[in-house]
Amino acid sequence: MLETLRRIIQEVNAARDLNAALEVIVERVQRAMRAHVCSVYLYNDEREEYRFMATRGLNREAVGKIVIRASEGLVGLVGERAEPINLDHAPSHPRYLHIEEIGEDPYQSFLGVPIVNQRRVLGVLVVQQREARRYDESEEAFLITLSAQLAGVILHAHATGSLQDLERAGLATGHFDGAAGAPGVALGTAAVMYHQVAFDTIPDRDAGNVGHEEQRFLDAIVSTRNQIQDLKTRLSGLVPEQELALFEAYDRMLDESISGEVLEVIREGQWAEGALRRVIENHVAAFESMNDEYLRERGADVRDLGHRVLASLQESRHARVDFPTETILVADELTTTMLSEVPLTNLVGMVSVRGSRNSHAAIMAHSLGIPAVVGAEDLPIDLVEGTPLIVDGFQGTIISYPSKEQRAHYERIVEEEAALVEGLVEIRDEPSVTPDGHQVQLWVNTALMADAYRALDRGAQGVGLYRTEIPFMMKDRFPTEEEQRAIYREHLEAFAPNTVTMRTLDIGGDKMLPYFPIEEENPFLGWRGIRVTLDHPEFFLSQVRAMIRANEGVDADLRIMLPMISSVTEVDEALRLIQQCYREIVEEGVQVEMPDVGVMIEVPSAVYQAVDIIKRVDFLSVGSNDLVQYMLAVDRNNQRVASLFQDFHPSVLQALQQVVDAAHAEKKTIGICGEMAGNPASAALLMAMGYDVLSMNSPNVLLIKAMVRGFALGRAKALLERVMAMDNPHLIKNMVEQELRDAGLGRLLRTGGKP
Repeated sequence: MLETLRRIIQEVNAARDLNAALEVIVERVQRAMRAHVCSVYLYNDEREEYRFMATRGLNREAVGKIVIRASEGLVGLVGERAEPINLDHAPSHPRYLHIEEIGEDPYQSFLGVPIVNQRRVLGVLVVQQREARRYDESEEAFLITLSAQLAGVILHAHATGSLQDLERAGLATGHFDGAAGAPGVALGTAAVMYHQVAFDTIPDRDAGNVGHEEQRFLDAIVSTRNQIQDLKTRLSGLVPEQELALFEAYDRMLDESISGEVLEVIREGQWAEGALRRVIENHVAAFESMNDEYLRERGADVRDLGHRVLASLQESRHARVDFPTETILVADELTTTMLSEVPLTNLVGMVSVRGSRNSHAAIMAHSLGIPAVVGAEDLPIDLVEGTPLIVDGFQGTIISYPSKEQRAHYERIVEEEAALVEGLVEIRDEPSVTPDGHQVQLWVNTALMADAYRALDRGAQGVGLYRTEIPFMMKDRFPTEEEQRAIYREHLEAFAPNTVTMRTLDIGGDKMLPYFPIEEENPFLGWRGIRVTLDHPEFFLSQVRAMIRANEGVDADLRIMLPMISSVTEVDEALRLIQQCYREIVEEGVQVEMPDVGVMIEVPSAVYQAVDIIKRVDFLSVGSNDLVQYMLAVDRNNQRVASLFQDFHPSVLQALQQVVDAAHAEKKTIGICGEMAGNPASAALLMAMGYDVLSMNSPNVLLIKAMVRGFALGRAKALLERVMAMDNPHLIKNMVEQELRDAGLGRLLRTGGKP
């Protein structure tokens, strides 16, 4: 059977369209299993019905015409159970449905298996025999394997929407899930962009004339810089000035990280293209091995720059793309410069098969107000050029060939969103105080100066998390204490006199630096964060000294925060080193105050030791993204288990309350950074729990301020009391969102959603 299975799968993959694939399946399966009948029924989830779409052995004239409701027949039963149904005498089963037009009267045995993708039933594959017999386990396994293969073909057909059989079946609309990259809804036409040069096609080759190769590379760098400057000029005046700092970061990467390393490889005897490939691949691999989403996405920036330089070396450009009036830009991996090549007057939405909400392209989309979906791994981009799409940046959903009802629904959402954004701008300078007088500090998470400027423009009151890893990623060596000091000082000056919370270096196993390689079998639970810096105190001491020195003469409230703490022993050792740094700096004559020191609560062990930890430090801050991930054992970047990542899970809420209670018992402050802080529904519960600071990505600051100003603390506490007695995360989420709607704040939920 294995060889037969392999041949059938090859033929299915080679089929020109879904109709051809279905014909291959029914013909080959009938022959391989010596079945009298093989048929396929496709499911329409909007109409909740199955349509008879292909057969060998039954009446082929009925194909496309016969419809079975989801609640009817053995086919419906297979779909309901989402598991095989194997019967030796099907007509005697209570769910047997006789349909005269199909002509299945003579057949006794029945084996039906569901065609499933990501828990979604797409159809049912059926074989039947005249004689009464039960199919054996090997036959059942054979059919299940084929149904899994057919699921991928059906998904692709949903995307194209142009197949006659799908149009006849009413299945033209396709749904593809990803992650919410930037909020909003866009209706438009797909324009697909590709990288025309690829490093995997570049071989190693002797340089020959080393001087000539060096000059070729330097000329390509100049050309690339000119391209970046042109793109920056095009965007000037269209986006806030601080957004253009992203292009300055590109320029620094060329100057500080890439150029020197490539020239060194060329001088070792490698031609320019090969040397560039080696350096870019090393940098990209280092970034992509990291667990932190924001830092991992920097690999896309390095790769994009590398493609730019390679294109200049090869004297080629990106292929010309025609951009429709309402363009939805689609790519395997969107980059900031790719985004910048689209006429901004045409650009209404964007989709990336890879990436996350922390990519630079997603950040730019936030600034431009462009809805985006990222991580749409099931979207077949080779088939969607020119396809009408809806991008739901709230739900992280893409709809191809939307129906009239869907278009009307999402057009209403676009109108409502425009009204909401206009209203939020009016509260930028208003205090974040509840109607009953409770104040909540709204801070931001930053990494680049572009993040800082964007946050200030939205009225942020401080920085709850400054990721200090970026300066380390931008170099081919550890930055010096003085280099770090200059970078940190820029951030402190921007936010003075407010608080800036700097997290110490969070690298290790899963956050590998190109010049500090680490190999581990399980980097997610490996040598990272405080574990690395305590093992290498020279890194820690240099960074802490730079932070403290950066605050000299700056009227800012510097705080230092320790990541990935799992025991009080780590806290004690880190505090000893920080105090050592401060004493040394004071002895050197620097006039600066000792900063407050706090701990990030990210792992369950820290939750249970919060009472002991807070006695040693000045504040706590929960890293909600990692805490949820570790508590629920769910990789939040894995789309297969994304539905299990639940902020409203009872155990998560109980842990969050426990940490607040520990901090306030010692009369010390506690904040939270991550997605929960920027979601109006979860933020209402956090406010009720007693979190003093909510720190979030800057686009959400005004949204949360509107929630705070419209939702009384007393009402939030009453809601929290009811929620903490519940055991179902979905019901909890629904209850909280309904309470916000009842308070007149439903518009803040910005959920998009199906009509």
